[in-house]
Amino acid sequence: MKLLSFVIPCYNSQDYMKNAVNSILPAGDDVEIIIVNDGSTDNTSDIAHKLEKKYKNIVRVIDKPNGGHGDAVITGLQVAIGKYFKVVDSDDWVNKNSLNKIMDCIRRLEDNNQEVDMFLSNYVYEKEGARRKKTIHYRNVFENETITDWDSVAKFKLGQYILMHSVIYRTEMLRESNITLPRHTFYVDNIYVYYPLPFVKSIYYIDTDFYRYYIGREDQSVNEKVMMSRVDQQILVTKLMIDMYKMKDISNVHLRKYMINYLSIMMTISSILLIKIGDKEALDKKKSLWKYLKSKDMSTYFKIRHSILGGSMNLPTKAGRGLSKAGYRIARKIVGFN
Repeated sequence: MKLLSFVIPCYNSQDYMKNAVNSILPAGDDVEIIIVNDGSTDNTSDIAHKLEKKYKNIVRVIDKPNGGHGDAVITGLQVAIGKYFKVVDSDDWVNKNSLNKIMDCIRRLEDNNQEVDMFLSNYVYEKEGARRKKTIHYRNVFENETITDWDSVAKFKLGQYILMHSVIYRTEMLRESNITLPRHTFYVDNIYVYYPLPFVKSIYYIDTDFYRYYIGREDQSVNEKVMMSRVDQQILVTKLMIDMYKMKDISNVHLRKYMINYLSIMMTISSILLIKIGDKEALDKKKSLWKYLKSKDMSTYFKIRHSILGGSMNLPTKAGRGLSKAGYRIARKIVGFN
């Protein structure tokens, strides 16, 4: 059995996918690397099959019609044989020393007949042109290298949200959650990390800068102009997340608070994109999104609407929207995203 399955969704990734694969190979035969070629029209498939032939005990390739990032992730999950499951985007990579540390932790747990539902580690924003690389860690939230649960979670700071980059899930737990991701939709990585959280009963944090999250290509989905052009998909994902749970049904107080804060971030991102677009249609969509949250979960709506973030996204008048934009610029500089 493999200890860890890495899934790399690839769409026209010929220029950088080998870097992602090569960064994982040092883990050896304890891992599998599943390259999911999501209907690429360049040389992605040829490169992938050459890697499969060269590293036949580690790399395998799935060629499929284009279905989007989420569909590629689910395809990988369906065939993964590793006990744990990790998604690495084709333009990102992992740190070798951190990889070895994580694999040692997994082996140690296996030797002691222990397992966890979710591993967390740090990730680094590898932002093109940035002199200082922003690292997101959780050392103030979780005790290092200790099996814990939601009752032991401390307060998350701004920007410390659990993202796809930081999480490794136990494969069977992920399957048992019956997670689905919409096809041909961007930003579904938020669903990937959000939906399984109530199924997570045990957590293991490893304080190491593992995942390297590249930001810099103009066509990246997190590029601000691209996000504005795809704002309807951001709204769709936010609504799907609203639909997933009534917060009053999340029994653990710490988890419920975290999930409300995560929804708050999603509402903020959608709102600020619509404010920056600024025309009547966009502002009507913003009002509609907040009404949607209110209609689905009144209590959560009031918590978010009257929070600092929610309030700042609903300031009246053009001047108020200007303040919202200013707050967004400050947050973006602090957190380091897009």
